[in-house]
Amino acid sequence: MSSTTTTRPLTTPPHVTTRIERADAEAVELLGRYGSASIHEAQGRRGAIASQIKPVDHTMRFAGTAFTVVCAPRDNLMLQVAIHYAQPGDVILVSAGEMGQAGTFGDVLANAAKAKGIAAVVTDSGVRDTASLRALGLPVFSGSVSITGTVKETLGPINQPMVFGGQLVYPGDAVVGDADGVVVVRRDEVAQVAELSRAREEHEEQLIELYKAGRTTIDLCNLHDVLRTKGITTDIDDVDPDHGLGARP
Repeated sequence: MSSTTTTRPLTTPPHVTTRIERADAEAVELLGRYGSASIHEAQGRRGAIASQIKPVDHTMRFAGTAFTVVCAPRDNLMLQVAIHYAQPGDVILVSAGEMGQAGTFGDVLANAAKAKGIAAVVTDSGVRDTASLRALGLPVFSGSVSITGTVKETLGPINQPMVFGGQLVYPGDAVVGDADGVVVVRRDEVAQVAELSRAREEHEEQLIELYKAGRTTIDLCNLHDVLRTKGITTDIDDVDPDHGLGARP
Protein backbone atom coordinates (compact mmCIF):
# COMPACT_ATOMS: atom_id res chain seq x y z
CA MET A 1 0.00 0.00 0.00
CA SER A 2 1.57 3.23 -1.09
CA SER A 3 1.13 6.60 0.51
CA THR A 4 1.18 9.91 -1.22
CA THR A 5 2.68 12.99 0.40
CA THR A 6 1.54 16.34 -0.86
CA THR A 7 4.09 19.08 -0.54
CA ARG A 8 2.80 22.59 -0.65
CA PRO A 9 5.10 25.07 -2.35
CA LEU A 10 6.49 27.82 -0.19
CA THR A 11 4.68 31.07 -0.78
CA THR A 12 6.69 34.17 -1.48
CA PRO A 13 5.12 37.45 -0.43
CA PRO A 14 4.72 40.09 -3.11
CA HIS A 15 7.27 42.84 -3.35
CA VAL A 16 4.70 45.38 -2.19
CA THR A 17 2.21 44.76 0.62
CA THR A 18 -0.31 47.55 1.04
CA ARG A 19 -2.80 45.92 3.42
CA ILE A 20 -1.27 46.47 6.85
CA GLU A 21 -2.82 47.12 10.24
CA ARG A 22 -1.62 50.43 11.66
CA ALA A 23 -1.46 51.58 15.26
CA ASP A 24 -4.40 53.74 16.33
CA ALA A 25 -3.85 57.29 15.05
CA GLU A 26 -5.03 59.00 18.26
CA ALA A 27 -2.79 56.80 20.39
CA VAL A 28 0.17 57.55 18.13
CA GLU A 29 -0.50 61.29 18.38
CA LEU A 30 -0.58 61.01 22.16
CA LEU A 31 2.63 58.99 22.21
CA GLY A 32 4.30 61.65 20.07
CA ARG A 33 3.93 64.22 22.86
CA TYR A 34 6.73 62.52 24.78
CA GLY A 35 10.45 62.31 24.18
CA SER A 36 12.06 59.32 22.51
CA ALA A 37 14.19 58.64 25.60
CA SER A 38 11.13 58.75 27.89
CA ILE A 39 9.29 56.30 25.64
CA HIS A 40 12.29 53.97 25.49
CA GLU A 41 12.62 53.96 29.29
CA ALA A 42 8.88 53.73 29.91
CA GLN A 43 8.51 50.53 27.88
CA GLY A 44 11.30 48.76 29.72
CA ARG A 45 14.27 50.17 27.81
CA ARG A 46 13.10 48.65 24.55
CA GLY A 47 12.78 49.93 21.02
CA ALA A 48 15.77 52.28 20.71
CA ILE A 49 16.92 52.52 17.10
CA ALA A 50 20.71 52.68 16.56
CA SER A 51 22.07 55.96 17.86
CA GLN A 52 23.88 56.96 14.66
CA ILE A 53 20.50 57.63 13.02
CA LYS A 54 19.81 61.29 13.75
CA PRO A 55 17.72 64.14 12.30
CA VAL A 56 19.23 66.45 9.72
CA ASP A 57 17.96 69.28 11.95
CA HIS A 58 17.77 68.98 15.74
CA THR A 59 14.35 70.68 15.82
CA MET A 60 12.75 67.91 13.76
CA ARG A 61 10.41 65.49 15.49
CA PHE A 62 7.70 63.11 14.36
CA ALA A 63 5.27 60.39 15.37
CA GLY A 64 3.69 57.99 12.92
CA THR A 65 3.26 54.40 11.81
CA ALA A 66 6.01 52.26 10.32
CA PHE A 67 6.01 51.72 6.55
CA THR A 68 9.00 49.45 6.03
CA VAL A 69 11.10 49.13 2.89
CA VAL A 70 14.35 47.35 2.07
CA CYS A 71 16.64 48.88 -0.54
CA ALA A 72 19.86 47.52 -1.94
CA PRO A 73 22.89 49.63 -0.94
CA ARG A 74 23.25 52.75 -3.14
CA ASP A 75 19.89 51.97 -4.75
CA ASN A 76 16.73 53.94 -4.00
CA LEU A 77 14.30 52.26 -6.38
CA MET A 78 12.12 50.78 -3.63
CA LEU A 79 12.21 54.00 -1.62
CA GLN A 80 10.55 55.73 -4.54
CA VAL A 81 8.02 52.91 -4.75
CA ALA A 82 7.37 53.23 -1.01
CA ILE A 83 6.61 56.94 -1.34
CA HIS A 84 4.00 56.05 -3.95
CA TYR A 85 2.19 53.52 -1.74
CA ALA A 86 2.60 55.13 1.70
CA GLN A 87 -0.35 56.83 3.35
CA PRO A 88 -0.56 60.12 5.28
CA GLY A 89 0.88 59.65 8.74
CA ASP A 90 3.23 56.84 7.72
CA VAL A 91 6.92 56.90 8.61
CA ILE A 92 8.98 55.38 5.79
CA LEU A 93 11.74 53.29 7.36
CA VAL A 94 14.45 52.50 4.81
CA SER A 95 16.84 49.65 5.46
CA ALA A 96 19.63 50.09 2.92
CA GLY A 97 22.51 48.11 4.32
CA GLU A 98 23.76 50.99 6.50
CA MET A 99 25.55 52.33 3.45
CA GLY A 100 26.84 55.70 4.58
CA GLN A 101 28.41 56.75 1.28
CA ALA A 102 25.12 57.11 -0.59
CA GLY A 103 22.74 60.03 -1.00
CA THR A 104 19.59 57.93 -1.24
CA PHE A 105 17.13 60.74 -0.45
CA GLY A 106 17.14 64.47 -1.18
CA ASP A 107 14.97 67.50 -1.78
CA VAL A 108 13.08 66.17 -4.82
CA LEU A 109 11.87 62.99 -3.12
CA ALA A 110 11.30 64.93 0.09
CA ASN A 111 8.83 67.18 -1.70
CA ALA A 112 7.07 64.10 -3.07
CA ALA A 113 6.84 62.63 0.44
CA LYS A 114 5.63 65.85 2.02
CA ALA A 115 2.95 66.31 -0.64
CA LYS A 116 1.57 62.88 0.29
CA GLY A 117 1.41 63.72 4.00
CA ILE A 118 4.13 61.26 4.98
CA ALA A 119 5.12 61.90 8.60
CA ALA A 120 8.87 61.28 8.22
CA VAL A 121 11.57 59.43 6.32
CA VAL A 122 14.13 57.49 8.34
CA THR A 123 17.02 55.69 6.68
CA ASP A 124 20.11 53.86 7.86
CA SER A 125 21.86 55.14 4.73
CA GLY A 126 22.75 58.68 3.65
CA VAL A 127 20.74 61.70 2.53
CA ARG A 128 21.70 64.92 0.75
CA ASP A 129 20.35 68.43 0.03
CA THR A 130 20.15 68.94 3.76
CA ALA A 131 19.73 72.72 3.60
CA SER A 132 16.65 72.24 1.44
CA LEU A 133 15.39 69.46 3.70
CA ARG A 134 15.61 71.77 6.69
CA ALA A 135 13.73 74.50 4.86
CA LEU A 136 11.04 72.06 3.70
CA GLY A 137 10.35 70.88 7.23
CA LEU A 138 9.73 67.20 6.49
CA PRO A 139 11.39 65.25 9.33
CA VAL A 140 14.30 63.33 7.82
CA PHE A 141 16.55 61.12 9.93
CA SER A 142 19.58 59.34 8.50
CA GLY A 143 22.72 57.45 9.29
CA SER A 144 24.86 59.91 7.35
CA VAL A 145 24.94 62.82 4.93
CA SER A 146 26.43 62.01 1.51
CA ILE A 147 26.32 63.55 -1.95
CA THR A 148 27.08 60.22 -3.67
CA GLY A 149 24.46 59.32 -6.27
CA THR A 150 22.40 56.13 -6.36
CA VAL A 151 20.84 53.83 -8.95
CA LYS A 152 17.34 52.45 -9.44
CA GLU A 153 17.89 48.78 -10.16
CA THR A 154 16.90 46.33 -7.45
CA LEU A 155 13.49 45.19 -6.25
CA GLY A 156 12.97 44.61 -2.54
CA PRO A 157 10.21 44.05 0.00
CA ILE A 158 7.82 46.72 1.23
CA ASN A 159 5.87 46.22 4.45
CA GLN A 160 7.51 43.05 5.66
CA PRO A 161 8.96 42.77 9.19
CA MET A 162 12.59 43.86 9.16
CA VAL A 163 15.49 44.56 11.47
CA PHE A 164 16.21 48.26 11.39
CA GLY A 165 18.79 50.01 13.53
CA GLY A 166 19.10 46.92 15.69
CA GLN A 167 15.35 46.59 16.32
CA LEU A 168 12.77 44.26 14.84
CA VAL A 169 10.09 46.50 13.31
CA TYR A 170 6.69 45.37 12.09
CA PRO A 171 4.69 47.39 9.56
CA GLY A 172 2.16 49.52 11.43
CA ASP A 173 4.21 49.81 14.62
CA ALA A 174 4.42 53.29 16.11
CA VAL A 175 7.64 55.22 15.53
CA VAL A 176 8.65 58.42 17.32
CA GLY A 177 11.73 60.54 16.61
CA ASP A 178 13.26 63.71 18.01
CA ALA A 179 16.66 65.32 18.55
CA ASP A 180 17.79 62.42 20.75
CA GLY A 181 16.92 59.55 18.43
CA VAL A 182 14.21 57.20 17.21
CA VAL A 183 12.15 54.64 19.13
CA VAL A 184 9.68 52.01 17.97
CA VAL A 185 6.63 50.78 19.92
CA ARG A 186 4.60 47.69 19.10
CA ARG A 187 1.28 48.49 17.46
CA ASP A 188 -0.83 46.96 20.25
CA GLU A 189 1.16 48.61 23.06
CA VAL A 190 0.98 52.25 21.97
CA ALA A 191 -1.77 53.45 24.33
CA GLN A 192 -0.18 51.73 27.33
CA VAL A 193 3.30 53.05 26.56
CA ALA A 194 1.92 56.57 26.08
CA GLU A 195 0.44 56.46 29.57
CA LEU A 196 3.67 55.10 31.04
CA SER A 197 5.62 57.85 29.25
CA ARG A 198 3.29 60.51 30.65
CA ALA A 199 3.80 59.20 34.17
CA ARG A 200 7.57 59.07 33.71
CA GLU A 201 7.85 62.64 32.46
CA GLU A 202 5.61 63.91 35.28
CA HIS A 203 7.86 62.13 37.78
CA GLU A 204 10.96 63.67 36.21
CA GLU A 205 9.38 67.14 36.45
CA GLN A 206 8.84 66.53 40.15
CA LEU A 207 12.47 65.49 40.57
CA ILE A 208 13.66 68.65 38.86
CA GLU A 209 11.66 70.79 41.28
CA LEU A 210 13.08 68.86 44.24
CA TYR A 211 16.63 69.40 42.96
CA LYS A 212 15.91 73.11 42.64
CA ALA A 213 14.73 73.05 46.24
CA GLY A 214 18.08 71.66 47.41
CA ARG A 215 17.64 67.91 47.43
CA THR A 216 20.60 65.80 46.29
CA THR A 217 21.16 63.00 43.81
CA ILE A 218 22.16 60.72 46.68
CA ASP A 219 18.84 60.89 48.50
CA LEU A 220 16.48 61.23 45.55
CA CYS A 221 18.09 58.30 43.76
CA ASN A 222 18.26 56.24 46.98
CA LEU A 223 22.01 55.75 46.70
CA HIS A 224 22.94 55.66 50.40
CA ASP A 225 22.80 51.89 50.88
CA VAL A 226 23.93 51.16 47.31
CA LEU A 227 27.17 53.10 47.74
CA ARG A 228 27.86 51.74 51.22
CA THR A 229 27.30 48.17 50.04
CA LYS A 230 29.74 48.72 47.19
CA GLY A 231 32.31 50.03 49.68
CA ILE A 232 32.64 53.64 48.58
CA THR A 233 35.55 55.56 50.11
CA THR A 234 36.34 59.27 50.27
CA ASP A 235 39.18 61.45 51.52
CA ILE A 236 37.01 62.63 54.42
CA ASP A 237 36.25 59.21 55.91
CA ASP A 238 38.50 59.96 58.86
CA VAL A 239 36.18 62.76 59.98
CA ASP A 240 32.89 61.58 58.49
CA PRO A 241 32.09 57.85 58.71
CA ASP A 242 29.09 58.47 56.42
CA HIS A 243 31.50 59.42 53.57
CA GLY A 244 29.88 62.83 53.13
CA LEU A 245 26.70 61.22 51.80
CA GLY A 246 24.52 63.05 54.25
CA ALA A 247 21.56 61.79 56.21
CA ARG A 248 18.74 59.86 54.65
CA PRO A 249 15.71 62.08 54.04
